[in-house]
Amino acid sequence: MKDLPVIRRTHLEILQVNLGYQCNQRCIHCHVNAGPERTEVMDQSTIDQVITFLASSDLRHLDLTGGAPEINPHFRHLVRSAREMGIHVIDRCNLTVLEASGMEGTDEFLADQGVEIIASMPCYLKENVDYQRGNGVFEASIRVLRKLNQMGYGQKESGLSLNLVYNPMGPFLPPLQTLLEEDYRRELGGRYGIVFNQLYTITNIPIHRFETLLISKGERISYMKLLHEAHRQENLESVMCRRLISVDYQGYVFDCDFNQALGLPLQMEGKSRIHLFELRKIDLNGFPIPLLEHCYGCTAGQGSSCTGVLR
Repeated sequence: MKDLPVIRRTHLEILQVNLGYQCNQRCIHCHVNAGPERTEVMDQSTIDQVITFLASSDLRHLDLTGGAPEINPHFRHLVRSAREMGIHVIDRCNLTVLEASGMEGTDEFLADQGVEIIASMPCYLKENVDYQRGNGVFEASIRVLRKLNQMGYGQKESGLSLNLVYNPMGPFLPPLQTLLEEDYRRELGGRYGIVFNQLYTITNIPIHRFETLLISKGERISYMKLLHEAHRQENLESVMCRRLISVDYQGYVFDCDFNQALGLPLQMEGKSRIHLFELRKIDLNGFPIPLLEHCYGCTAGQGSSCTGVLR
């Protein structure tokens, strides 16, 4: 595309692993179409391949996502194994899963292991959260956040990081992350006594459920126009795919979680797709990353990544 040239990878820093598409929620913006009806989860063999890859690399960050990653029956084994190697582990948590049947003690486990929680909290207002994520989600999220705070998460000097994630309710870019974080602190703190470390704002990528929603409302063309016009060339220097790889529940490798959702694997000469175990002796530094239309979601405005804005 005219404004999105091929960019190249830098040194690999983050292994992002999707542990499966099964989830206790079914959010209207979900780019992997996760939900309770999905059955795809990473099996023990693939989990062990992830652990082997981590042990053979100098990676210091493991980013676990889903679906709800905690639902995977091997979640704790993977977390323990990574923490024993001194690797920083991130759990991308929808909060309400910690109250689900069978998840008892998961919050205590996360705290004991020193896992960073990046929690979905698309608004500080009940009606907005329930619209996007389902009835009752807001109140359940507040209960879980309060419990996490009681365990030390989000508290100063506790060493337990709790970061929240905002994503827009519709076809527009997130507001300034710094200003919205102030609103979150005021509203969640004042109304519910909740504290957290940082707020991350993430742009909705126009694929799968969110794209379907845009099309149903006749808003896809205008949203893409918005992303194109808000493109900032300098954001290409910091997009997350330059230092991250995304691994699906079968162990195949992608440039990012969005490409994974679209079935667009990491490109390597002579291969239609590549498995994680094949990367153990390959240095990805300098590898090209082809950019497609949906990539404008990461380069528009402040930029967008799994840890919020780029600038």
